[in-house]
Amino acid sequence: MRVVYVHGACVTDGAWWWHRMVEPLAAHWLDTRAVELTSAGPDVAGLGDLYDDIAATRAVLEDTDEPTIVVAHSYGGMVVTEAAAGLASVRRLVYVTSVMPEPGETLADFAGAEPAPWMEVGSDGTISARSETAAEVFLQGCDDPAIVAEAVRRLVPQSMAVFGQSPAAAAWRNVPSTYVVCTEDRGSSAAWQRERATRADHVIEIPTDHHPFLSRPQLFADLLARIALAAR
Repeated sequence: MRVVYVHGACVTDGAWWWHRMVEPLAAHWLDTRAVELTSAGPDVAGLGDLYDDIAATRAVLEDTDEPTIVVAHSYGGMVVTEAAAGLASVRRLVYVTSVMPEPGETLADFAGAEPAPWMEVGSDGTISARSETAAEVFLQGCDDPAIVAEAVRRLVPQSMAVFGQSPAAAAWRNVPSTYVVCTEDRGSSAAWQRERATRADHVIEIPTDHHPFLSRPQLFADLLARIALAAR
């Protein structure tokens, strides 16, 4: 069985964001793969949108028939909800401090009309996380300064187009789902997450910040291993 990770908005290098999970998951006999989304990156002119991200994720999910657990982080929930639809290999969806949209619902429906104070809207059709507050808002639970610095270095502009686009299918209607509430997340409150989680089959709460795979990799790996065991 493998775990496929789909990262959130405003970052690049999905494999790096997931790198602390590879070894602990391998200890549980789980292979891993990180998707690289196209709607965020340093090359603003070449950014894709939600549908490009769905296609990139779908391509990874279809490259093998191996049973798969899909982990959607934050914005990644918008992507996975359509990308995983209709695939027999996908055994469970894991939404982490994320959204679980219905077809027709957009990210703006969940995020609200105004950007959060730790986000900056550009004049070029993008939005970015402010580097000076990112660690305090999203990574306050990570005790490795080098990891935090590398994370901040990978913040990039995100296409605003994704906020107005919606998935055409809802995989969570047919695939078992788990929602992981990160109770110490300062970017998405626990109350906000619990409201999103009402669509999931199973809800688990863990005492972590927005990025448990960086701040508490062993805790998160053990959680995913239990989910994978139940899905076998």
